[in-house]
Amino acid sequence: MSGQAALPVLGAGGWGTALAVSAARGGHAVNLWARREVFAAQLSAARVNAEYLPGVALPGAVQVTADLSAAVQGADFALVVVPSVGITELLSELPRTLGVVLCAKGLGPDGERLTDVATGLGFPRVAVLSGPNHAEEIGRGLPAATVVASTDEALALRVQAALMTPTLRVYTSRDVPGVELGGVLKNVIALAAGLVDGLHLGDNAKSALMTRGLREMARYVASQGGQTDTVYGLSGLGDLVATATSRHSRNRAAGEAIALGEHPAQGGKVVEGLRTARLLDAWAQAHGHDLPIVAAVARVASGKWTPQEGIGRLMGRDAKAEDPAG
Repeated sequence: MSGQAALPVLGAGGWGTALAVSAARGGHAVNLWARREVFAAQLSAARVNAEYLPGVALPGAVQVTADLSAAVQGADFALVVVPSVGITELLSELPRTLGVVLCAKGLGPDGERLTDVATGLGFPRVAVLSGPNHAEEIGRGLPAATVVASTDEALALRVQAALMTPTLRVYTSRDVPGVELGGVLKNVIALAAGLVDGLHLGDNAKSALMTRGLREMARYVASQGGQTDTVYGLSGLGDLVATATSRHSRNRAAGEAIALGEHPAQGGKVVEGLRTARLLDAWAQAHGHDLPIVAAVARVASGKWTPQEGIGRLMGRDAKAEDPAG
C-alpha cells in the first residue's frame, strides 16, 4: 500500500466482508465500500454483516463507507469484490492509476475474462485472487490458502503482503488465465455436483464427475493460454473440491435445488456458475470445443433438459480411453 492509506475492499457481500475482516486482523486499516448508502450505514452501526456474513464482527480497523472516492483515496490497489455482472460499472468509476485485484469468479458481459475487461478499460495494473476460500470460514479465521496472479510481479507481492495472515496463506503466480479460469470453471462443475447430490446418485458418481470436470477445466484453460499445471493447484483442484463438496457453496446448493425442482438462487445471492455455464456453452458451440459437463449444466439450468436427461447424456457419451488429452 502507499503510505498509510487504508486497503480498499470494494463490495460488502460475504466475500468482501470476509476479506476486510481478515486484512484487519492482519494489522491493516480497511475501507469496506458498499454501493447502497442505507446498507453501508446499517453495517457501520451494527458492526456485523447479518445479511451476508452473520456472526462475524467487524474489527475496529474496518471503516464502512458508500463514498467510492473516499474508499480508494491514497491507495495503491483495491480489492474488487462485486459479482461479475457489476465489474464493468464499478471499474468505470475508478481512477486508472489504481491497481485492481479482481476477486469475482465469473466472466465479462460477452464471456471474456474479467482481467481482459479491466485492461480494456485502461487499467495497466491488474491481478486476480482465487482459491478455495469460503467466506464463512475465512471470516472466522479458520486456516486457508489463496493465490494472487498478475503479470505485474510488484503488484502481486504487495497484495500478498497485505493479505497474508497467520490463518491465510497467500501464494503468487504469473499464470493469470490459469488462476482466473480455474475459479470460473469450478463453479459450473460444482453445479453439476449439486445435481448429483440432489438426485442421490452417490459418491462414485460425484467423484467421477469432479475428476472428469477437472479435465474439462484443464482443456478450457489450455485453450485460453493458461497452464494446465495451474489447474491442479489451489485455484483449480483446491477450489473445485471446496466448492463441489461444501455446505457453504452456493453453486453446489443451486445444483441441488435444480435437481429438487426448486429455485437455484435462494436468498437472492448471486450464483456465478449459472451465468458462466450459459456463456461457456455458447462459446464451445461457436468454436467447436467439447465441454460436455458445461453443456449439461447449461441446458439443465435453462430447462432444455431435465436433470436426469443431463446425467444420462453424460453417461451415454462414446467410450474412450482415459488419457491426458481426455
